[in-house]
Amino acid sequence: MNVRGVGIACAVAAFALDQGSKAFALRSPALANGLELLPVLNLVLVENRGVSFGMLSGIVPWWALVLLAFAIVAWLSVWLWRAQGRVVSAALGLIIGGALGNVADRMRFQAVTDFLDFHLGAYHWPAFNLADVAVVCGATLLILDSFRAKDERRRAEA
Repeated sequence: MNVRGVGIACAVAAFALDQGSKAFALRSPALANGLELLPVLNLVLVENRGVSFGMLSGIVPWWALVLLAFAIVAWLSVWLWRAQGRVVSAALGLIIGGALGNVADRMRFQAVTDFLDFHLGAYHWPAFNLADVAVVCGATLLILDSFRAKDERRRAEA
């Protein structure tokens, strides 16, 4: 598979897994009250009308968040098209797929469906979804790849 194909496959996989898991969450009545899976993980249905951690909820209209997300996805798509390495391509694909997963929610429900609730004792991390996981994993891969690229440049200069 070529470099672009890796990114496109990652985007499609992230989008499909996100939308499938959200469909399951929305159809599960047990999640309305929360369901403990592990001592540190609950499944609970949450509507997020803001951005990360619910910020800007009620301040920025949903359609503005959709337009912003489409602009970012367009920019990332150009970057993906020009990508030279598989790691960067995969990372960009994960970010694009995750972003489009949340955009699909905003367009259908004017909110993003979150359902993963990690906690340690009484401290709960804000609920999130698999699209968020894909975006964070993609961003982490980009950061790690940037360190790798710096190390390779240093060795070439030495």
